[in-house]
Amino acid sequence: MTSVRFGLLGTVEAHVGAEAVDLGHARQRWVLAALLADANRPVSTERLTERVWADRPPYRAHRLLASYLSRLRRVLAAACDVAIRHGPAGYVLSVPPEAVDVHRFRALVAEARARRSTALYDEALTLWRGDPFTGLDTPWADTARQTLAAELLSAQLDRTDLALEDGGHNAVLAEAAERAAAHPLDERVAGQLMLARYRAGRQAGALEEFDRIRRRLADEFGADPGPALRQLHQRILTTDPALAPPTETAVPRQLPAPPRWFVGRDPELAALDDVMESRGGTLALSAIGGPGGIGKTSLALRWAHRNLARFPDGQLYVNLRGFDPSDGPLPPEAVVRQFLDALGVAPAAVPADTTGQFSLYRSLAAGRRLLVVLDNARDLAQVEPLLPGSETCTVLVTSRHRLAGLGVRGARLLDLDVLGSTEARELLVRHLGAARVADEPTAVDHLIRWCGGLPLAISIVASRAGANPRFRLEVLAKELRQESARLDALDAGDLSTNLRAVFSWSYQALDAEPARAFRLLGAAPGPDIGLAAAAALLGLRTPDVRALLRRLGAAHLVQEHVPGRYRMHDLLRLYVDELVDDAERPEPLRRLVDHYLHTACAATPLLRPERQPIELAPPAPGGAPLPLADRAEAAAWFADDHACLMAVLDSAVQRGAHEDVWRLAWSVSGFHVIRGQLVADLAAWRAAVAAARALGRPEPLAITHMYLGTAHTRVGSHDSAIRHGRAALDLAVEAKSPAVEADAQRALGWTLGQSGDFTGALRHTAEALAYYRAAGNGLRQADALNTLGWYSARLGRLREGRDFCTRALELCRRHDHRRAEAVTLDSLGYIAQELGEYVVALGHYRSALALARDTDDVYDEPGILANLGDTHASLGQADDARAAWKQARDLYREHRRIREADLLEAKLEP
Repeated sequence: MTSVRFGLLGTVEAHVGAEAVDLGHARQRWVLAALLADANRPVSTERLTERVWADRPPYRAHRLLASYLSRLRRVLAAACDVAIRHGPAGYVLSVPPEAVDVHRFRALVAEARARRSTALYDEALTLWRGDPFTGLDTPWADTARQTLAAELLSAQLDRTDLALEDGGHNAVLAEAAERAAAHPLDERVAGQLMLARYRAGRQAGALEEFDRIRRRLADEFGADPGPALRQLHQRILTTDPALAPPTETAVPRQLPAPPRWFVGRDPELAALDDVMESRGGTLALSAIGGPGGIGKTSLALRWAHRNLARFPDGQLYVNLRGFDPSDGPLPPEAVVRQFLDALGVAPAAVPADTTGQFSLYRSLAAGRRLLVVLDNARDLAQVEPLLPGSETCTVLVTSRHRLAGLGVRGARLLDLDVLGSTEARELLVRHLGAARVADEPTAVDHLIRWCGGLPLAISIVASRAGANPRFRLEVLAKELRQESARLDALDAGDLSTNLRAVFSWSYQALDAEPARAFRLLGAAPGPDIGLAAAAALLGLRTPDVRALLRRLGAAHLVQEHVPGRYRMHDLLRLYVDELVDDAERPEPLRRLVDHYLHTACAATPLLRPERQPIELAPPAPGGAPLPLADRAEAAAWFADDHACLMAVLDSAVQRGAHEDVWRLAWSVSGFHVIRGQLVADLAAWRAAVAAARALGRPEPLAITHMYLGTAHTRVGSHDSAIRHGRAALDLAVEAKSPAVEADAQRALGWTLGQSGDFTGALRHTAEALAYYRAAGNGLRQADALNTLGWYSARLGRLREGRDFCTRALELCRRHDHRRAEAVTLDSLGYIAQELGEYVVALGHYRSALALARDTDDVYDEPGILANLGDTHASLGQADDARAAWKQARDLYREHRRIREADLLEAKLEP
């Protein structure tokens, strides 16, 4: 369960945790407000009706109330310690009083009066968001608003009295004048303004205020001011020494305005709160890091303004201009001088030497509840001298660099990521309004996608759209769709709202070596890159690359999103694309392709040892493969780098690198099959056939047609599969390659069998088996024998099929051919089932399933499960059968094998 907060001092609202609760329509919210006003006390149905509808209740108001309260119970169900109950005395809303802003306001004011604390008054006053019970127009609401307005004024006046006692006359002068204008007949208000003006050196202004209220009282009531105000007037006339102000400590209020549009970041705001609440006798220090445009300053200012009451002694702010291309970083010596001025140090009292200035700054900060915001810092050297030494202070630092040195000092390092799609949409709504965003949902989806969750990019788009309300969002979306023009589109007309310029400030701060690494990493195909691949791309040793990536990560130009893998924002990639010289790309790209290709080709035998290897040229210097010890390491590497391999393949297609295309397709195909990525495999082999056709050599063309045929078979396109299988066989004969011809025979046999031509399957598989026996290839013999056994069984020759499969199983185990062992056990299970040997069949299927799972063979696993379910059904074990079928159906659906999933769905129907 989650904590809840209710708001009545403004619009009626509720938050469960960090999420706003949809309380329904206005009348339903007012029912809630009417109960919250008397939280934990019963409110009769009649009184509740009167509060909500006054003297115009609707027909069956009691039923409506019950309906509204039922809905409110549902929307508040996730909140702890909240309940709406009905008893003899009426309805009671039980809730901790501090969870309702009205009751919390009253409690804080009472405590502030008892402790004479301006900080507690400030905390209470910040709870007000507007007129209480906004929108509720009934006599009860009007009376409640008047009562609360009187309580608010009383608290404000008490707080002003305390501030005047503490010498804060300058701080309250403006609000006292505004209050006097709003309450022209209030003598207490007038007295506070007179005293504040007098202490600020404005004796004439103080006397003018007395004359104003004296005339107003005479005109309105024919009366004079009361004794207290007349006495204050006399003391001001005689410059009574007792009216002299106490020594005043300057209270700086330097924070810029809070961000107008701000969404999300609830976990980050909570983390900053946590630093404050768990300081444990140390300086509360947080460093917000992230790339340009991610919203670091907005987050810092949002949190600072939400927590003003925590810092009654003031707030210092400075933009350190850490990445300003024109003026350069602001030196700490210049900043401390600004801080001393803000803290009220007279120019003559400022020490001449900077050491003395820093010492004085820390002395003035000591013991004060002060917030220091150091925005846009370049590095630790710029920040460290400006840190106060007092545990009562709080410091917020923002920087494009990850200031790890502050972490050593106990700082909370908070790195910002991009906004999620929901938050990005909400930011657009804040800028443009819900109606305009809802009017073009497709265009908005595209804008969000191409802005990549970067708040600055979203704000720039919104700024351009907002400049002309008739501007169609679709036009902007089309502009952003073009990669070559996207950064031009993300320019709102000045440097701070020009994404290209913002990126350039970070890039220009790099030294030559990390700048080169940044350019090449941004040009690398794929969504991210591993450490070994980055070393190949950059042509450097792994330790050197790790150090470079650490520096780029500290500058928030790359992100280590999982250990050992690095990615770059899509918009940064577009910026990099403008930086890279065409002459700079080919050699690093060759090293990267060779690294991926040779690693994948070395990993394939660990996953599919039966496959005939292909020949590769030696890798380019620096492009050596990553050594992989076993099947588990090979599978893990493929899983991590699969998206990169496919991106490298696509890049090779675009560049016309035909040799790379077909070899990359071969190298990744084994992983595709065991992981059930059949659509990706089909796409890769289609590209491979086109590349091999461009090369014009029969052997690569035979290999690619063969594997494209098997890929078609796996997705159920049997006519295409047979056509490619026969083409592969003809080309293998033309290439005069017996090994490829045998593989083509075996592949065509399997394809024919899957299409229902079991006789053709046996004929081509027998041809392949003869070659494998002559060549001494035990792995492929096992495959061929199992295929012969399976299709013999499908033709009803069960004993013959079992003999083939038994021989295949022996070879699988002799050569540790574990995937083929699983498939062969599945065949033996089917044969046993057909022979009525159901217990034997269960044993084979269970062994096959364990092997398939142990080898991550998700392609064969659902088929084994389906067969296992059939055997359970034959034994009358209905529950076990349904459990196996459900698992199989879900796996088929997960891998988009819809036809097989639908067949199982039919079995599962009651």
